[in-house]
Amino acid sequence: MPRFPPVLAIILLLGSVLLAACGSEREGSDGPPVVLAAASMQEALEAAADGWAAQGHARPLLSFSSSAVVARQAAEGAPADLVVTADQQWMDWMEQQHLLRPGTRRTIAGNTLVLVAPGEPGEGRSDVRAVLSGFSGHLALAEPETVPAGRYAMAALTRMGLAEDLATRIVPAENVRAALALVERGEVDLGIVYATDALASDKVTVLASFNPELHAPIRYPLAVLAESAQPEAEAFADYLESSAGQAILARHGFSPSR
Repeated sequence: MPRFPPVLAIILLLGSVLLAACGSEREGSDGPPVVLAAASMQEALEAAADGWAAQGHARPLLSFSSSAVVARQAAEGAPADLVVTADQQWMDWMEQQHLLRPGTRRTIAGNTLVLVAPGEPGEGRSDVRAVLSGFSGHLALAEPETVPAGRYAMAALTRMGLAEDLATRIVPAENVRAALALVERGEVDLGIVYATDALASDKVTVLASFNPELHAPIRYPLAVLAESAQPEAEAFADYLESSAGQAILARHGFSPSR
């Protein structure tokens, strides 16, 4: 069983309360599908839900958190229909717990890592190693033990030989959006987030992009939960994989699912 730091336990409790409220509203009805998704997909999935609703469907209810929290909520029986994580590891874990409907798992998007600083939106062409070598400030990233974005970031820093030098100045956040917020508020000097997070912000500038070969491929798997009885759940999943859904995800900076 994966370990969950204390800060995640608090988020799990709050998330469970919110999802319980959603469940009470849905009980005995054929309401919209409920989606538990990685925080980095917030804007993209909100837009996709709008697109789905525009086609005459009930708009999905969306709940966002770190992939670790999403997986735990699913394991604790949250009244949800679909789950989206930011790595294969957490989806593998849920599959091993028999939480997923067989045959419904698929990858809907990809992403990249970038190094950001407080400032006006923009994209620099600096080299990550050049910026971080000799860096003496604080660096925010998602909690690396359980959150995919943090795990990808630490893998990249380790491969570059920078992790040890930066260890005492890394500021772990509960998820990638929390890491982004620390940079936006100027509470840290730099942050490592997904390219899509930087695109969604008007308060950070991208200094450099990470070579994707420095970490495992960033992929977003989706699956229908085994306990879901919502007939629209798999249809919405298909929509996200369709040309219309993929176009929406691409507008928010995600790379194609294939």
